[in-house]
Amino acid sequence: MASGTDGSMISISRLSPLVLTTAIFLGIIAPRNAQAEPLIADLSDHLVAITTGFTGTELLLFGSIEEDGDVIVVVHGPPTDVTVRRKERIAGIWMNRDSMTFEETPSFYHVAMTQGATEGLPLPVLHRHQIGAQNIRMIAPQGEDPVEIENFRSSLIRNQQAHGLYSAVPGTIQKRGQRLFRTSVYFPANVPIGTYVIETLLARNGEIQSGQTTPLFVSKVGAGAQIFRIANTFPALHGILAIIVAMAAGFAANWVFRKLG
Repeated sequence: MASGTDGSMISISRLSPLVLTTAIFLGIIAPRNAQAEPLIADLSDHLVAITTGFTGTELLLFGSIEEDGDVIVVVHGPPTDVTVRRKERIAGIWMNRDSMTFEETPSFYHVAMTQGATEGLPLPVLHRHQIGAQNIRMIAPQGEDPVEIENFRSSLIRNQQAHGLYSAVPGTIQKRGQRLFRTSVYFPANVPIGTYVIETLLARNGEIQSGQTTPLFVSKVGAGAQIFRIANTFPALHGILAIIVAMAAGFAANWVFRKLG
């Protein structure tokens, strides 16, 4: 609860995400227990609803830190296995040749930070928190040539960046004074569904001094969700229904043409 200028109490929980975000960033109210916690962060929405006409969306992450410092935000999509294939030109035709599968690969990755946030942070810390695309954690196959692993790994990251699923350059975190911060995270139309983990870190004096994990859910809703569920749970039934719908559409079109003729 926060006190109004007239002595009344304002219920923070009753404010809309947009109003709450604006109020915190402008310094009208402070996050609950902001004085006691070194880092507090939240999202404007904890659900990205994928509908039939979904074209992408942008969420706002905002919060405050107890004292001056740098803020880093790392967003991880649900882990998945990704196979990277190398194409070679054979007899004038491009063909898939070698391939390599990386396990537990983030299906989505985004990083944002205040200016100079990684300066002074040792490489083990950057790797532990997966700060920067070069530090994304994934499991490479055993027994492969390290040079080949790095080549395929670099190709995987480039492919994900080309599809808008990995950030090519770090996003910017805006700060107001020494305490308040905010940043936007864009999720494209092809964003994978599942549970996302957003890690907000406070960096100071060459080390990570505090961190907070925030969940985010990306889910299909509406009729599209039912079709997606049937397709994944009962693939044979989905195929049969698709054939029936196609046949019905064909008969209907034929009937219309006959009537018009």
